[in-house]
Parts: sequence; C-alpha cells; structure tokens
Amino acid sequence: MAVYGGIQAHELERWLNALTNASYDRRCPLAKVHGGTARARTARQDLLHLANDYRCGEVSREESAAALGRWCQTFLSEAEWYVLVGTRQAPTQLQSEEALSEEDRSLTVLKQHRVG
Repeated sequence: MAVYGGIQAHELERWLNALTNASYDRRCPLAKVHGGTARARTARQDLLHLANDYRCGEVSREESAAALGRWCQTFLSEAEWYVLVGTRQAPTQLQSEEALSEEDRSLTVLKQHRVG
C-alpha cells in the first residue's frame, strides 16, 4: 500500500533518483526532509537506506516500492506528492518571484525532480 495512488514497482528506480535528488536540493525544501533537524536527517537517512537495500538486492522491487510509498506518506505533503507525480502545475498567477509564497516557490523548483 502506497501513498495517494501508489508507486509502481517498475518506476521504483526513477522515484528513488527523483526523491534523493530533491531531498538534497536546497532550492526545493521538502517540508519534512530538509534542514538540520533530527527528523530531516532521519528522513534522508531512511531514503538512502531504502535505496541501498533495493540496489544491493536485499529487498525485492515490490517490497521496496511499498516501503518507499510509506516513506512518502510520512515525509511528503500532498502538494509535494502531486508535483512529483506531475499532475500539479506550477503557480500560474502573474506574481513576481518574490511575491510567491515559500511553499509555491519550493513546489515550482520541485517540478524539476518530478517522476511523472
């Protein structure tokens, strides 16, 4: 069981790459993954552990996809999820970059890491 619609096993490598890149990209702070807090460090460490277990063949593709779905459910907001899936557009308002809220700016940058 995965988050908001699921991560398909055949897409696992793309998801791992996108999430790992986004979690270390300071321009698009995933709400619960960035910073020096213990929660953020744990989130990044868990993601790297999931990727390592899958890539080393210690965990099957299906089990890894389910675990990554649980990770997403825990550490991503619904808006972040939909941007990564590719179903949410960047803000289209005629506002300047400074006028955009912090969340809108991070979601705009997060589009660069999307999977869908």
